[in-house]
Amino acid sequence: MKRYLTLLLLLLSGQLFAQEAGSPYYGFRLGLTAHPTLGWVKPEVGKNDGIALGFSYGLMGDFNFAENYSFATGLTITTINGKSTEINPGAFHPAGDPTLLDYELRYRLQYVEVPLTIKLKTNKIGDLRWYGQFGLSNDFNIGAKQNASQAGTKIADGKNISDYTRFYRAGLIVGAGGEYDLDDRTSLAIGLTFNNGFTNIIKDGDRKAKNHFVGINIGVFF
Repeated sequence: MKRYLTLLLLLLSGQLFAQEAGSPYYGFRLGLTAHPTLGWVKPEVGKNDGIALGFSYGLMGDFNFAENYSFATGLTITTINGKSTEINPGAFHPAGDPTLLDYELRYRLQYVEVPLTIKLKTNKIGDLRWYGQFGLSNDFNIGAKQNASQAGTKIADGKNISDYTRFYRAGLIVGAGGEYDLDDRTSLAIGLTFNNGFTNIIKDGDRKAKNHFVGINIGVFF
């Protein structure tokens, strides 16, 4: 994570240097975001059992390197929840038991998220700008809990499954939205983001699963 923080500082320093050197300066914008997420889990063996509500909050920043183009990043605490049915999860199935059993699982995974994306903006239409966004999500697990049931009987509620969860998760970010100017310096950003996880989130033998979410983005740039 230190590498990503160092990258943010270098980019900010570069913007300040460009301003002092007389080069075109398009500004750095820092903001706050807090918004819900709708997450789901896709196991390789088993099935997805629907979406679950999560939440994300933290900082967002735009490094504007041209009038309509930005490098967009941030530092957020993001919860990705989801429900699935899977066979013999190691956290709950007795070790050495060869019987194949279905377990209904509910994931509650919390990450520090550092997105690295490019944001393309339209020219202003009144006080509004539309944007599209594309890039990589880098997520570092800081909490992993799970509820589990088997044959309709609850066997765990909020069990810590950190030992069965991978530390790093990567995802592809695709998003769109708009920014509305509230005054000369402040703007309201609202949009939708699809975060498509493409790395295995499970550390349990041959079991594999990926998680995904849609973020209903709400934030304020200052």
